[in-house]
Amino acid sequence: MNDLKGKVVLITGAGQGFGAAMLPALAKQGAIIAANDITTINLDSPIEQIITAGGRAKAYDADVCKKLALQTMLGDVLEDFGRIDVLINHASVQPRMPILEMDEWDWHRTLDVNLTATFLATQSVGRMMREQGGGKILNIGLVESGEGLDKRSAYLSSKMGIESFTLAAASELAEHKVYVNALLPNKSNMEESVQAALRLILGDQTAQVIKIEEEK
Repeated sequence: MNDLKGKVVLITGAGQGFGAAMLPALAKQGAIIAANDITTINLDSPIEQIITAGGRAKAYDADVCKKLALQTMLGDVLEDFGRIDVLINHASVQPRMPILEMDEWDWHRTLDVNLTATFLATQSVGRMMREQGGGKILNIGLVESGEGLDKRSAYLSSKMGIESFTLAAASELAEHKVYVNALLPNKSNMEESVQAALRLILGDQTAQVIKIEEEK
């Protein structure tokens, strides 16, 4: 994959954070963007901007940690664009709560959104990519923000799991020319984080876990 022109890119959790930062970069590359979030409210404006500038993009609302909702959305994407060339697993939540006070629901919800959704999307889209002869999957791991460890146990645990899952998925899917990598962005160095994501998507490497350092 030498460029993204005409390639269909599905990005989950695109309504905020690093996912939102990726949208204009993908559009600039000429990608056809399928942008997901649990609600499309935050996607309406950036999608409209991309379309006004001559690009192709559409928003899809779905809770991607729910298998039925995910597969329904994937069916809609295929109906609209015919294929998925790149999957970016970015959907994420981050409750801030001490371990001794955290509700079990918050723990499970965090692991479901951050880790289970990555598994479900990788599995379903990976099967599609296998049939179409290949593709790229980029998992977004820990987003460094300088906040430390306190009150972030569920978030940190789920994001560390993404790194191991990426390596395992890369090993299993490489024979199908489905290349899986992970990026650990840095909020203080968002531009380099976005450019690193593009390099991973466009390159031929697999099983790479790239951490972006703080901007100097």
